[in-house]
Amino acid sequence: MKRITVFCGSSFGTEEIYKEQAALLGKALAEQNIELVYGGANVGLMGAVADGTLNAGGKVIGVLPDFLRSKEIAHTNLTELILVESMHERKTKMNDLCDGVIALPGGFGTLEELFEMLTWAQLGLHKKPIAILNINGFYDSLIELTKVMVEKGLLKDVNQEMLLVSENIDDLLLKMKNYVPPAVGKWIEKKEV
Repeated sequence: MKRITVFCGSSFGTEEIYKEQAALLGKALAEQNIELVYGGANVGLMGAVADGTLNAGGKVIGVLPDFLRSKEIAHTNLTELILVESMHERKTKMNDLCDGVIALPGGFGTLEELFEMLTWAQLGLHKKPIAILNINGFYDSLIELTKVMVEKGLLKDVNQEMLLVSENIDDLLLKMKNYVPPAVGKWIEKKEV
């Protein structure tokens, strides 16, 4: 993997460990010579992961919609800042630039980005590993929900298993490097339910 996209909050959240782990993830990427692709902002967990990479000598590519730059949140010390027109164009560009995705704690935007990447993988539009760094159990409820989706016949086991999860950065990166995408289609047949 040469580049990983990280989706995360533009706020720090209520627990200091979110910021600490975001910075450590950035540092780990730099140490493994993996470039960071992220949303281009200097605020919250987004800024922490970017600074973690930059402070360890790594490269960071930010992808920012132009309307957000006018709100003065653009990170000014990035290796490269790519300005786009819309949020949709941002996600498409971030996908084009990366070899895998990691989600850190975040809100609606982070979930939307994570699930769009999962949906694209489920439909066979890409074969990239998609992962959650489950800091302090932040995503436990979401992971349980995906299990309910399988139990209720709305999601295949193999598609639920596409979502790689760990609380440990090194373990998560190893899972991503060893990821093998599913070879089956998305559609659930009546006989499978």
